[in-house]
Amino acid sequence: MTAPPIATIPFFSPDLFERDRDVLLDIVHAVGTGPDQKFILGERTARFEGALAARTGAGDVVACSSGTSALTLILAAMGVGPGDEVVVPAFGCAPLAATVIDAGARPVFADIDPVRLTADPAAAESLITRRTKALLAAHMFSVMADMPAFRDLAGRRGVRLIEDSALAQGGTLLDRPAGRWGDAGLYSFVQVKTFGMPGEGGVVVTDDGDLAAEVRMLRNHGQDGVHRFVHHRIGHNSRFDEVMAAFQLHRLHGLDDRLARRAEISAYYSRRFAPLAERGLTAPPEGGDGRFHYVYTVLTDDRDALDAHLAAHGVTAHVYYPRPLPAQPAFAPYARPGGTWPHAESAARRNISLPLYPNLTDAQVEHIADTVCAFTDVHGGTR
Repeated sequence: MTAPPIATIPFFSPDLFERDRDVLLDIVHAVGTGPDQKFILGERTARFEGALAARTGAGDVVACSSGTSALTLILAAMGVGPGDEVVVPAFGCAPLAATVIDAGARPVFADIDPVRLTADPAAAESLITRRTKALLAAHMFSVMADMPAFRDLAGRRGVRLIEDSALAQGGTLLDRPAGRWGDAGLYSFVQVKTFGMPGEGGVVVTDDGDLAAEVRMLRNHGQDGVHRFVHHRIGHNSRFDEVMAAFQLHRLHGLDDRLARRAEISAYYSRRFAPLAERGLTAPPEGGDGRFHYVYTVLTDDRDALDAHLAAHGVTAHVYYPRPLPAQPAFAPYARPGGTWPHAESAARRNISLPLYPNLTDAQVEHIADTVCAFTDVHGGTR
């Protein structure tokens, strides 16, 4: 008899918003037929910004079109431009370098901490010059960067600190939320993020009122929100959608439960995988300060074999950032000649992420963990 096909567990859940489908349809109708015909930057967006400011304790929250756009707006509001340098992680997503280049500045790549997989503050400090305008610290996978060290470094060296917390909404370090450590931080709401939505969007988070005012102008073609068609700066089209603002307001009350479920799954993985270190598979520790639960990433020299093993057993995994940023064709011309980033190169070669989202069932989570453990039983994590 032929064995039944294995039901695949997707890496990205296709039904994250299924329970809210009717609410979303009602919102689309209400916004689309509303008498004010206001589809962007209306009162729903203002209420959403206020709700996130209250939740985080931030002085201001400014909604925009994406996390990448939020970073672009922060750089512009800080006056980063030609002749400036911004120290960025050597490992991570393309916008960390691309937005700096788009601003006319130069990204300077710092190697990462081999455990956190985030920029190493000591490596960053060694790269600061008289041209350095800002440090860009980015949280990675499920561990926050060493923000106390970066905050101290920025203060001592007189440079701005930008906190890319696009992945890390819901995380805290020393009781301070992710996004609140820098002169400005940001969140992303693309579908798979911790507060994802069925569309693009992001926010800038800051206690700097002047910077927030600049970001508000820049997101809407340089207009101040009072005098329409008066453009005070060369700005961007980075405006937030009223449908998504209303939908996120609706879903905000359930965010803590979804974050708790992510944390529960992550803790289970960590308990199961802790003994696997001696077999060559390194997993994040269970719990601890400075954690958030966006994706669950392990490190192994047998990544390709593990990926194939997971796929054969119905588990879809994902490899993020298979090249460090200085090795990307677009960014290599900006990398310092002869530079090496050994920890970034190791992370790019060895990382693989497992499914982690709140609507995974206990049975699915157990199957994923069982599959990883069975792999190490056979392969022994050859290094």
